[in-house]
Amino acid sequence: MTMSAPGHDQATRTHPLAPRSLAAAAVGSYLPLVLAVAVVALPLVWMLLSSFKTPGELVTQDLAVLPHSLAPDNYLQAAREVPFVRLFVNSVIVTVIGAGIKVLLAIFTAYALVFVRFPAKKLIFAAILVTLMVPPQVSLLPNYILVTGLGGADTYWGIILPGLGTGFGTFLLRQHFMTLPISILEAAEIDGAGHWRRLTRIVIPISAPSIVTVALVSIVFEWNDYLWPLVIVTDPSMMTLPVGLTLLSNTESDALAYGVLMAGSVAVIVPVLIVFASLQRYVIAGLTQGAVKD
Repeated sequence: MTMSAPGHDQATRTHPLAPRSLAAAAVGSYLPLVLAVAVVALPLVWMLLSSFKTPGELVTQDLAVLPHSLAPDNYLQAAREVPFVRLFVNSVIVTVIGAGIKVLLAIFTAYALVFVRFPAKKLIFAAILVTLMVPPQVSLLPNYILVTGLGGADTYWGIILPGLGTGFGTFLLRQHFMTLPISILEAAEIDGAGHWRRLTRIVIPISAPSIVTVALVSIVFEWNDYLWPLVIVTDPSMMTLPVGLTLLSNTESDALAYGVLMAGSVAVIVPVLIVFASLQRYVIAGLTQGAVKD
């Protein structure tokens, strides 16, 4: 049996801080991240740059990345073709009310599933999980028949009502509530605190990151929802921004109107990107809080 000298082992073993090790770690860690960011960001950057380009710069064989001018002509033309201010107000109303009610329902349902004793609790939670597996297109026709039968066509509540249930938000908050220290809630119950006081004074403040995550997901979904508002709304004054892009594409349907369509797309995407950027630091904390139960 041969034994190698200590000096030989140290020479053949690569130091963790050696340049080669650092380069390999950087490539293995950051290269996939850079590629993922590029896949997401480059189309958005191209859309933003195209919104300032003239038709001659877009429909050409000589590809130019940067526009010759930053004049907002495409944005002004899009605003003349489609009432963006009205569509923006409609989207804000639908998003704020719809996302707000979604978050409240998710909080109350998750609290009841964790801290309230009632029969068939696990069965109800399983039924909520089943809703996550059902595509929204399946319920499109039944919801349309129900809402139009109640007179909800071309109304705000008709747009909001079918999407109020949020299985994802209930699941996420339920998993997080199960990780809360039960001793705090028992002490509050001994002091005479009821369910409402325990929820508003203890559970909600501790669970702020998870609640903000649910709110952010709900805001993004409500703002970008296209199929249901397209089906239930026929009055242009009640359309939301994503549906308003359909009007713009119908008005500007030729290839020379790509810049106008890009300008309308930027007007739809930028507000939700601002909201996401301002709240994104809560997303990771909210998604990981309920991942492991002690």
